[in-house]
Formats: sequence, C-alpha cells, structure tokens
Amino acid sequence: MSGFPKLSRRARWAVPVAALVVTGGVLAGSLISVAQAAPALPSRSPAQLLAEAAANKGPALSGTVLQTTSLGLPSLPGNASPTSISSLLTGSHTFKVWYADPEHYRLAAPSSLSETDVVRSGRTVWLWQSTADSVTEITVPARAAKPMPAATPALTPQQAAQQVLAAVGPTTTVSVDSNVTVAGQAAYELVLAPKDSRSLVGQVLLAIDGHNGVPLRVQVFARGGSSPAISVGFTAVTFATPAPADISFTPPPGAKITKVNPGQNTPGVQPASTGVSTIGSGWLTVLELPSAALTSGSPAQGPVSANNASGDSAAVLQALIASARLTHGAWGTGRLLRTSLVSVLITDNGRMFVGAVQPSVLYAAATKAVPVQRPVAHPATAP
Repeated sequence: MSGFPKLSRRARWAVPVAALVVTGGVLAGSLISVAQAAPALPSRSPAQLLAEAAANKGPALSGTVLQTTSLGLPSLPGNASPTSISSLLTGSHTFKVWYADPEHYRLAAPSSLSETDVVRSGRTVWLWQSTADSVTEITVPARAAKPMPAATPALTPQQAAQQVLAAVGPTTTVSVDSNVTVAGQAAYELVLAPKDSRSLVGQVLLAIDGHNGVPLRVQVFARGGSSPAISVGFTAVTFATPAPADISFTPPPGAKITKVNPGQNTPGVQPASTGVSTIGSGWLTVLELPSAALTSGSPAQGPVSANNASGDSAAVLQALIASARLTHGAWGTGRLLRTSLVSVLITDNGRMFVGAVQPSVLYAAATKAVPVQRPVAHPATAP
C-alpha cells in the first residue's frame, strides 16, 4: 500500500510526532487486547518476515483503523477535534480506509461534527474538509517519484510499518514473538529492538497478516515501558476490492474548490515547508527544524512567536516550552523537554532539535549544527 500519501497535519508544530516519523516511529494508538490462544501459522524466520513486510504492496482492502498517541506530554490546550494539535499529540482517532490500488483509494477521518477525507482517483487527489466546506484538488505529476501529501491525521499500519522498517539495520535486534490475532486475522508478531541505549525506543511490535503479508498493527514502546506509547492498527479489515462508490468523490455543491498543481505557484496556497533536515541515522536520527520556524522571544517564554503558528498550534508550542527546563552546553543555551519517548531541545538562537533519543544525542546534534562562537583573537598592539 505504498500508494497512500504520507499524511500529516500541521507537522511543522507537531514536534514529537515529526520526531517519531523520522526515527522510525509512528502516529498511532494502542488496541484493546483480548486474551486468546496464539493462532497457528507456518513457521517464519525474522529475515523472512522482514523481507515480506518490506516488499508487500498491499492487496485491495477496506477497514477501520484506530490510532492513539500517549507520549507523556504535559496537559496541552486545544479542542477535541481530531485534526487539532492537542488531539494529534495526546488523543485517539478512528478512521476508515478503502484501498483498491496505489491510484484508487479513500481515507476518511470522521469526528462528531466534521469529517476530513482524502480520495485519489488516477492523477487527481481530493482533500475534503467539511468544517471549512473546502475542497483541495491536487493534480499528481506524471511519474511522480513520491505520493502526494495531504492534511489529515490518518496514518495506515502499512505506512507506519514502512517507516519503522527504514530504521532496521545492524543497530537493531530482530526476533519473532508468539503469533497474535489483530482485527480477526492471524498474524506474526515481529519484535524490533534498538541496541543503542541512547534510543528512547525500547521495542517496536509489528503484527504481519499471516495470509496476505500485510502489516496490521504497529506498537511502539518506550524503553522500560510496559504498555505501548504509540501504535496504529486495524480493528476491522476485509480483503476485497471496495465498491466504486467508496473510492469516488464529487465536490459538494457550494464547496470552495482550490486547485493545486505541484511545482507551480498557486494563489492562496502556501508551498510545502522546506528546510527540515536530519542528523544521524537509524534509531538515533535527530530532526532539526529550520531557523525560520522559530524566532527569539523573552527568556521566560523561549524562542517562539505567535506569528509563526496560529490558534492551537501557538498555544500548544507555548505550553511545551513552558514545561521545559533550562539547559546549556557547548552548543549554547536553551530549553529541554524530555518525555519517556521523545526529547525536544529549543536553543535560544532559534533552533529546534527533536528525536526519540537521550538528551545527550540532541546536544551532540546541536553542537554539530550550530558551531560554537568563539571570540576572535586580535594581535597585541605595541604600547
């Protein structure tokens, strides 16, 4: 199911979520487990399961996905909307998915009073947001190297699995646990554990469908944690081609329609944020936000300006900074926010470093990215 767009919502300010994506983590939720016997499946080695999960493009299916995030963050302001920053960082979401092939699918993220849909039909991707009564029509370039992004909090288990598998290498211990049942499907449980203790990720459990090879659930545990901090998984799934009506879209009468052609300037549409970079690799990857993302503020508030984030985004960022502690090092001075799974460093010169790593890794990244300013030596003058 690599044809799904990589979906994000206000990723510029959803700092812990962005870090997890880069480090092989995921947006997600923990599913309620039910005591039952492990289903019988043919024996598979870790290498076989890794290869199968990485190569699987996904059969046609329809299903319901539950995702929840619990990162141990402080209480955050905001509303209960599934697309609000507070909800994305601390809440749970249920959404529907209908998938025929990489160019024909639909994701729907409903809430009590609104719904956000992403529908792809050939080279056209529709983003429908009911609260704003707006439709964004995106024309996918021919032979596009990557799927088109869209603004919705949805993340499929297949996307999550691909991001996790990207971190697998010599720095990862891989094993197979007892078989599990996910959404009524017998599945293998692959266990991925970073070897380096500087990673805050303790282990990742990847449930792979025993008959179709499709990732059904991903759960991320903080080091030493007994329950998943983040996870994403199907609660119901059917492997069959969805009905044409389920993957088609017609803009509602009266909806505001904005057309976007990537690579061209579109009036009223902001281009994708650029300048985000990474330092390190695998489980120790650190995300560095561009200096334009933050501006210097008062020492009490930290380097943040409401001009750079609006509404709940600014309020959430202020709350995160307020809960951070002052810190300093060879890289300079700033504030550190540490949870069981994510560390965030905001320097006084307007840089932000995020990762599912120990603070020492962020400090090293900040030192590398921001050279220490030393006094310039002047030659002595004769009296």
